[in-house]
Amino acid sequence: MSYRDTYGAWLRDFASDAETVAELKAIENDPAEMEDRFYRGLSFGTAGMRGVLGAGTNRMNVYTVGRATQGLADYLNAHVSAPTVVIAYDSRRKSADFALETALVLAANGIHAKLFDALRPVPILSFAVRHLKADAGVVITASHNPPQYNGYKVYGPDGAQIGPETADEVTAAIDALSYTQARRMDEAEARRKGLLTIIGNGDVDDEYIRRVKTLSINPEIVREEGKTLKIVYTPLHGSGNVPVRRILKEIGITSVSVVKEQELPDPDFSTLKVPNPEDPAAFALAMKLADEVGAEVCFATDPDCDRLGVAVRDHGGAFRLLTGNQIGCLM
Repeated sequence: MSYRDTYGAWLRDFASDAETVAELKAIENDPAEMEDRFYRGLSFGTAGMRGVLGAGTNRMNVYTVGRATQGLADYLNAHVSAPTVVIAYDSRRKSADFALETALVLAANGIHAKLFDALRPVPILSFAVRHLKADAGVVITASHNPPQYNGYKVYGPDGAQIGPETADEVTAAIDALSYTQARRMDEAEARRKGLLTIIGNGDVDDEYIRRVKTLSINPEIVREEGKTLKIVYTPLHGSGNVPVRRILKEIGITSVSVVKEQELPDPDFSTLKVPNPEDPAAFALAMKLADEVGAEVCFATDPDCDRLGVAVRDHGGAFRLLTGNQIGCLM
């Protein structure tokens, strides 16, 4: 079908969705926008899929998420008996909605969905897949992309992003479906049937933090120096705020100043151009606070908290952003 045909099909297929219909009607005289939204579907690969939020096959919305999840469900049911999937999400627009949609489509396919009760970092999802002996994991996030984006990442039973072979099979399962073929179960029914379980605070987090603390090479020095070492941390409006501050506190680093303007979740990332901790501009507020409190180092994590940026003072007292290779050498 042409992009115009697909546009018309969406108006018919989702006529009961007033919000989607209104959004599509608003572009009926804008052929360039119509083409951009419908000339293709979002591509799916080892990093899942990612795109701008909005109505259309080339956008992130409840229908593209539902179709991708139906394809994942078909793949899992073809390979695993009674599969389980863990689902997490970050602070982006629609992340919680897309996470619940993922869970309800999985439930409709007889797959036990374990959904976190609030935003969590990717590393906790990765750990949870293994800790709960799940067959896959899904994270709704667009990592450090601008605020108009969201995405859908899939993880294997080893807690890592799926490899090329698995991605190809899941892609084939998705491509075999139309956007109306995703099955969906009512939330109350999914809970009643035990196909939707909510992972609360502490169910996984406590064990994750306990395991992380065992990775400290010299915990005695950390506890001793942690009383005087001054750190500034910014979660860049994302999911790292609670777990990062908790781990620093529990290992004995007590002088942690958090950038208040970037502390709480904000899907607009209103204090940033791009929430990327590898971008020096993302550290502007952190460095300002560090100068005020006399901190020696600044930490920043991206919205899904699987990327860390570090800035340290050089011999002249100015802050310098470490490269990924330098952080790797230190680790």
